[in-house]
Amino acid sequence: MSFRFWRRVRILPGLTLNLSKSGASLSVGPPGAKLTFGPKGTRATVGIPGTGMYYTTKMPRAKTAGNRSAPVQPVSLPNLEDKLTLSFFERLVTPNDEEAFVDGCRELVFGSRSAALKHFKRALHLPDCAFCAGLLALEQRQYASAVEWLRKAAQNAAGLGRLFAKYGLTSLTELPITETLRARIQPDLRGTWLALVEAYQQTGQVREARYCLEQLLRLAPDDPVVRVSLAEVLWEAGPNDPENARHILQVTGDLGNDTPVHTALLLYKARALRALGLYQAARETLNLALRRKQDRPEDLLRALRYERALVYEALGQAARARRDLESIYAEDPDYQDVAARLGL
Repeated sequence: MSFRFWRRVRILPGLTLNLSKSGASLSVGPPGAKLTFGPKGTRATVGIPGTGMYYTTKMPRAKTAGNRSAPVQPVSLPNLEDKLTLSFFERLVTPNDEEAFVDGCRELVFGSRSAALKHFKRALHLPDCAFCAGLLALEQRQYASAVEWLRKAAQNAAGLGRLFAKYGLTSLTELPITETLRARIQPDLRGTWLALVEAYQQTGQVREARYCLEQLLRLAPDDPVVRVSLAEVLWEAGPNDPENARHILQVTGDLGNDTPVHTALLLYKARALRALGLYQAARETLNLALRRKQDRPEDLLRALRYERALVYEALGQAARARRDLESIYAEDPDYQDVAARLGL
């Protein structure tokens, strides 16, 4: 299993440069309706902001005559609701279980999550329906059902994404990975297991969550999202536990600070070092993490400064610890036990 990195650089409102291993592309348009121009041609992407559902179609290339370029033809962007509305005749030839998938996706586009869940539950034997049902159950805090349906999707992982591809849909769902970080997942084994880990954590099944992440790490040892998820599970299972701390250090390894995910990994590495009494190494790790603040979530930066304050206290550097605590208190007076540590 590979982990694909990409970076989006916002040039102007509605204009984005996308950088990836396959080359650069340019996206133009507001959220939910974009044209992307790149080495593989032009793609139109249309969706409903906030739903996580998108429809992407490849636009035909303009024909040229000699060295003269053909005039650009007006583009009619596809409509996602129309794409997910089956006609009477289409329903005659569409299997009932696939109808459940299409109808569920359509209800998601319209914002009716309860109705969407009812449709997906009609065809839980289909991996994509089980995946969607599990995510909706997770969102609605029906954690036992989420575990059941996501496990069903994982057991049929070979079929995950088949219906999304058949109907030209792309599903990108944001999932909380740590207390400070969210990641996008897709309907595949990786995305299903990461969602299942969240459901396991919510139901107190820490051993099962750890097992899923360790299996994923064997498949994708360089996936930073999986690594930070496992580090979080280990830390929450036993904060300051030396055995867990050593395992976290093995998971985090030697890393830089390239992305917010790597910054979160540095946070857990520093926590593990502090738990083992390696305060100087913990301070150096935190300073490395705090050198880059651009594009880093504020709550992640706050967690790093709080951890550094604890390390400063352990090193006997009370003034430096208080400086970090005061800056956190100025931003969020209710953060952790900052007020008590400041004597307020």
